[in-house]
Amino acid sequence: MSQGKETTVLVLSLLLTAGIAGGGYWFFSQQSKQAQIPSPNVSVSPSSPSPSSPSPSVSNNPNPAPPTGLNFDTSLPNPNVLEMDGSTTMVALVKELRNGYSQANPNIPTTFGVPDGKPSGSSQGLQNLINGTVAIAASSRPLKAAEAQSGVQLVPIAKDAIAVFVGINNPFKGNLTKDQVRDIYLGKITNWSQVGGSNQPIKVINRATTSGTREAFQDIVLLGQTFSPDNANYITWKQDETTAILRDLGDNGISYATVSQVEKQEIVRIVPIDGVNPMDVGLVKAGKYPLSRNLFLGAKKVTSPAVKQFIEFALSPQGQQIIQKLGFISIQ
Repeated sequence: MSQGKETTVLVLSLLLTAGIAGGGYWFFSQQSKQAQIPSPNVSVSPSSPSPSSPSPSVSNNPNPAPPTGLNFDTSLPNPNVLEMDGSTTMVALVKELRNGYSQANPNIPTTFGVPDGKPSGSSQGLQNLINGTVAIAASSRPLKAAEAQSGVQLVPIAKDAIAVFVGINNPFKGNLTKDQVRDIYLGKITNWSQVGGSNQPIKVINRATTSGTREAFQDIVLLGQTFSPDNANYITWKQDETTAILRDLGDNGISYATVSQVEKQEIVRIVPIDGVNPMDVGLVKAGKYPLSRNLFLGAKKVTSPAVKQFIEFALSPQGQQIIQKLGFISIQ
């Protein structure tokens, strides 16, 4: 082979080798870049979302575990007795949850109510939690601003509807609008004839000031306005109780309570609001009934494993079955 041909072959060989090397470098560099990009199918934890992906990915699991939002620091030791206090609305519910919890945790007794097993209402229960008297508070209302600044966290465990009711012998057989109920409790409507009933004064019975149901009613119905007790037929109950109120209705009284407390009472009639009966669970769950709310269990953000486990039990399938069995509405 002549010297010129040998030179040409050598040049071509060098060019071919350089091309292969360059292509290989390009291929591996692209693979390296792709390895640094997160897969679009990887879910981002809701507790620590990526700045570039504020919304976590949706799981393809048809039955995903319900989010609990339990961001508790469980560094405290478990108590000898798990003490609770709070909402009278939730007495039966907390009792059943305690029974279920105790089966799995027999070494940690539980109590509900301060003192002597008598729950003192949402507001006092939350105050007892803040003061350290109890470890868990049951509340039928959200936190107030001052409570939220005290290191307390509320976890919704169920939904509930507030029923407006009259005595079974009340001549009024119709339904009320939410605005009419508001005007009754603001003192603007004082006679049943103003809402289509007979000509007799309305005896307005309000719940005790410690009642979480009262505070929820004030927020939902009165839109935060103050109750107007100037009416001569206006009564504010001293204790947070329902049975005594039912007995005091007579044939012209009106009051309110959680549905589960009155739906089986034969001495009262639940009044539909805006044409919707609160005993229709489907309509309440769909948001059609205007007087509904969440029910909560609350604890301090720094707490014990036992406290977190109790709230987790309330959110578990077993706990949610208890909630539905007692007439409340599952949040899952």
